[in-house]
Amino acid sequence: MEGLNKYVEENKQRFLDELFELLRIPSVSADSKHKGDMIKAAEFLKEKLTSAGAEKVEIISTPGHPIVYGEKIVDENLPTVLVYGHYDVQPPDPLELWDTEPFKPVVKKTDIHPEGAVFARGACDDKGQMYMHVKAFEAMQQLGDMPCNIKFMIEGEEEVGSEHLGDFCRKYKEKLDCDVILISDTAMIGKDNPSITTGLRGLSYVEVEVIGPNRDLHSGVYGGAVDNPVNVLCEMIASMKDENNHITIEGFYDKVATVSDEERKMMNKAPFDLNAYTSDLEIADVSGEKGYTTLERTSIRPTLDVNGIWGGYIGEGAKTVLPSKAYAKISMRLVPNQRSEEITKLFTSHFKKIAPPTVKVKVTPHHGGEAVVVTTDSDEYRAAHRAIEEAFGKAPIPQRSGGSIPIVPLFEEVLGVKSILMGFGLDSDALHSPNEHYGLFNYYKGIETIPLFFKYYSATKK
Repeated sequence: MEGLNKYVEENKQRFLDELFELLRIPSVSADSKHKGDMIKAAEFLKEKLTSAGAEKVEIISTPGHPIVYGEKIVDENLPTVLVYGHYDVQPPDPLELWDTEPFKPVVKKTDIHPEGAVFARGACDDKGQMYMHVKAFEAMQQLGDMPCNIKFMIEGEEEVGSEHLGDFCRKYKEKLDCDVILISDTAMIGKDNPSITTGLRGLSYVEVEVIGPNRDLHSGVYGGAVDNPVNVLCEMIASMKDENNHITIEGFYDKVATVSDEERKMMNKAPFDLNAYTSDLEIADVSGEKGYTTLERTSIRPTLDVNGIWGGYIGEGAKTVLPSKAYAKISMRLVPNQRSEEITKLFTSHFKKIAPPTVKVKVTPHHGGEAVVVTTDSDEYRAAHRAIEEAFGKAPIPQRSGGSIPIVPLFEEVLGVKSILMGFGLDSDALHSPNEHYGLFNYYKGIETIPLFFKYYSATKK
């Protein structure tokens, strides 16, 4: 540990400079105009993996964005860990809400990160967390301390549903053969309260369209006689939750897994400051499904949220128009036993059922994934627990996350191996939002902790 910490300390500035290089590449997978940037990011990672000591490093094409693969096989008799991460990022919009430019990283101090945090799109999700693994691998190589075999699979489509990753895993199943998959794309409770993610919610993501008259109309001439698709869409969305914030889609809760009172009690022992939570978000109070705490609402209960809504005139000034069409993007976070395809069908049926006869509606499914529960009774969990406890000086708390990583159940289905979710970000790091950031403490602490996981995981296999 002493040699590792010394190596990290001596190379801190270089590690940060390299991360800045990666963050300057606007690798937005959802936007076709950034296709060249996606390739540039993949090439950057290929170069850095190679210089860190990885072998057979290659950029493998897919029908979408490429995947970067590399490996270091030190002994066929040792266990193999496959490190997964992604180099694509969310779109930076709305740009006007960023304090600094999203692809020009800067370090700024915050109340939570007094030592400084890197502000840039992708700083935490997932470039900063993914790049920790590259630098941890470099440190192990330089110190001659490789306790097991390592493979890297870094994709470019996580933020758009990892559409081609399943086929990639099936095609290269032998190449990806491993004992466990290590992922840092989740958060921990806090720098002083480390945690390990033991659950993820699933996802059903759809786009809806409400279609009214065959053209935009004059709202004075036609208003009051012709149904307004924007008004109708708002009313339909509002009807999908009742006064207790319970989702009203028929059959939505039929298969929701019941969490025992004991587990709920343990879950709510995790450190949580409601005042700090609301203060950070600058809101007066929290909301959500009646009968559940904030920690429960964001982990063990399903949700339905509008991610975007538009229609009609949204330019400067006024235009008295009755829109022809209205649109919304809607995501539903799912919990164990809910299947994304089934929920998408239930949503589609419900949405069409509640539409008034004055409009036509269309539902377009985008992507989805299943919920995951990670057992705490496994070699990989125990190794992660020991690594974090040694690095942070405090035992990590098992915690379910509200986020979704659809590839985790996919890995288990296709590759037949479990994943360990060892994230180092914080929920307050503004993932998917303007001013996304990642603490320097978290970045460097991750680089120090990851080699300990390899050490303890390898020890369990001897």
